[in-house]
Amino acid sequence: MKIIASQKQGDIKIILLKDKKIPKDLNKDEKEVLEFYGFEGEGSCLVSQSKKFFVGLEKYDYEFPNALSDAIANAICSLKKLKIKSISIEVEKEEEIQKICFGILLGAYSYEEFKGKKTKTTLKEIYLNSNKLDEKILQQRILESEILATSVNYTRDLVNTPPKQATPEYVAKYAEDRAKAVGFECQIYDEKFLKKEKMEAFLAVARASVHKPYLVHLSYKPKCAKEEKLPKFVFVGKGLTYDSGGLSLKPGDYMTTMKADKSGACAVIGILEAIAKLGIKAEVHGILGLAENMIGGDAYKPDDILRARNQKTIEVRNTDAEGRLVLADCLSFAGDLKPDFLIDLATLTGACVVGLGDYTTGIMGYNKKLKEEFAKVAFEVGELTGILPFNPYLKKLLKSEIADLCNIPSSRYGGAITAGMFLGEFVEESLKDKWLHLDIAGPAYVEKAWGMNPFGASGIGVCACVEFVKSKAK
Repeated sequence: MKIIASQKQGDIKIILLKDKKIPKDLNKDEKEVLEFYGFEGEGSCLVSQSKKFFVGLEKYDYEFPNALSDAIANAICSLKKLKIKSISIEVEKEEEIQKICFGILLGAYSYEEFKGKKTKTTLKEIYLNSNKLDEKILQQRILESEILATSVNYTRDLVNTPPKQATPEYVAKYAEDRAKAVGFECQIYDEKFLKKEKMEAFLAVARASVHKPYLVHLSYKPKCAKEEKLPKFVFVGKGLTYDSGGLSLKPGDYMTTMKADKSGACAVIGILEAIAKLGIKAEVHGILGLAENMIGGDAYKPDDILRARNQKTIEVRNTDAEGRLVLADCLSFAGDLKPDFLIDLATLTGACVVGLGDYTTGIMGYNKKLKEEFAKVAFEVGELTGILPFNPYLKKLLKSEIADLCNIPSSRYGGAITAGMFLGEFVEESLKDKWLHLDIAGPAYVEKAWGMNPFGASGIGVCACVEFVKSKAK
């Protein structure tokens, strides 16, 4: 679907009813149809005689960041089933443009790679009409929104790709292909490099898989980087292409959806792609820790003691707490880049989902102001977050009698926070106030549609992180 800034009228015109208020200037036919269907501004209703599709927005919902996007997404899902070629929508405010575009482009997404019967639609063009906004501004905002939405949808595709296909090598090659296509750098490091870097924690997780691990370093530097001092960002993504739980085997029901354990790494690729396309004035790096956690004769075991890259030793008590082991070495590696901001994205804990629900990202770290800043910009682009505090008493739960720390806490409570505090042990002291941990276990992959997000991968983290970089690059 193509979104165009134009005064052209589509085959169907979407009428947004803010505060659920039905316009008073309706003609007789429109009034009769709305009355026949009992439509009072709740939900949506098509009046075919006048080719208008009424979409209701409550005041409270309209102030909620995703309300407009979700309403447009629901409208598109209904209208793309009709034999129409175009739709038009009136835009009144500049801040509405991205929300409408997201509703269209993210709401129309579906993953059908392995379906024999694909969804077909005749809907090709959406016209954004406006008498209040300059057409150049309108078109520019559309272009920016399309770049972000495309990156989100690419991320969704990669997360949704099954583990038989999306191995660590596949994801590494995918990252390399996107880097070449868009214009940023990509370095792929294999098992030999991980051994040279003494990433024993990372290597242990991958040991039982026939698919070898990879560390991928993506980097984007705009042309002005040589003349100007730009802020440096490093994003670290957990890339478990499949997680069986290892020898601490997951129950069968919990193994389904584990293809989504690579969501953090996939999001980092999307972040780099969007930033490069937008030409944001910032130096941005992405570190992907790609591995598969399987069982086998060479699997790492509970009771093993691993030495991480920063030389801290880790007692393994549960091989299903593997993502933090991969991230431990990746965060240590990322620290060598001396960033101004260090952010990791990971589907790390079920505890975060228990605490915040399916649709919310957990934000953790040592810098209160930084956490609040990120939460604010995430909200502005429609990503919901909850800040979880690092409680110093919980740190004691990671104590080991035989190593520097244990990979799981001695109590089941506060599991999302203790996992975050575990990662903090591998962030060097000078970077602790510059680091944020984003636990995306809830919203990264949900087995039911929600708002503008379909069944499956959401691409969460891409928009929020890009917006955060923009806010710091000004």
